[in-house]
Amino acid sequence: MRVLVTGGAGFLGSHLCERLLKDGHEVICLDNFFSGKRANIMHLLGNRNFEFIRHDVVEPILLEVDRIFSLACPASPVHYQYNPVKTIKTSVMGTINMLGLAKRVRARILLTSTSEVYGDPEEHPQTESYWGNVNPIGVRSCYDEGKRVAECLMMDYHRQNNVDTRIVRIFNTYGPRMAINDGRVVSNFCVAALRGEDLEIYGNGNSTRSFAYVDDIIEALVRMMNQDEHIGPVNIGNPDEFTIAELASLAIELAGSSSKVVIKNPRADDPVRRKPNIELAKKVLGGWQPQIALLPGLQKTIAHFREVLDLPKK
Repeated sequence: MRVLVTGGAGFLGSHLCERLLKDGHEVICLDNFFSGKRANIMHLLGNRNFEFIRHDVVEPILLEVDRIFSLACPASPVHYQYNPVKTIKTSVMGTINMLGLAKRVRARILLTSTSEVYGDPEEHPQTESYWGNVNPIGVRSCYDEGKRVAECLMMDYHRQNNVDTRIVRIFNTYGPRMAINDGRVVSNFCVAALRGEDLEIYGNGNSTRSFAYVDDIIEALVRMMNQDEHIGPVNIGNPDEFTIAELASLAIELAGSSSKVVIKNPRADDPVRRKPNIELAKKVLGGWQPQIALLPGLQKTIAHFREVLDLPKK
């Protein structure tokens, strides 16, 4: 098939492009390089089944494709808070443009939504039926509410125009090709530990997250696109739960670092607990569940950052 991946030069998008090419598809990668990088797709440019287009999804584009993976949107607070108006425009107008394209060419479209739609959840672990606890006017709302609107658009285009839509809610993903300045906790801790710098924890360190390795998420995205039944949003992530303090200790240990942990004031609207219920994903994605635990996944991620930082291997 001819497959469009928006945000295809990003961390997750570049891994998805690789997988789709491996599966024998023609891939059109669309990115404006706001948070994506040319370096992430350089090794794909010589592939005759790969095409790159520099484009911003806020602007319409005419293409002929069979399937659309709609990934375009900065996912790190550092990036999405840099220009919050542009962030919500990317989620809302970008999704409208991709849904319009899907409607015109009768393509199946998959939206990568986020666990952030649950906000600071009062239900634990989070199931797809939970409506969330989101601050609509907070500093994170440009991303959280943008994705919630994007989900609304996906469902309304399906109900009103019979567009073949899929929605996944991705929980914290990590792995090679995360940017050094990504701003998410895994990259922050790994890079700081490798540099021997302090690891900054916002809050008391007891907040929890569930970390999924990129390969497991890509497998879920492909399976979700390939399953023919239309269902609502599906959580994909790793239900193993770790405190931020545990993650910091592990990063220091694996990096062989003498870094120290420094406690900072909590960030506004930062969720206290985050853990996916993935029973629906197991049911509809052919028994999918994460295969890579945090320890081996972090080892691979730290090895990547060691190479990017041009540090000697250990």
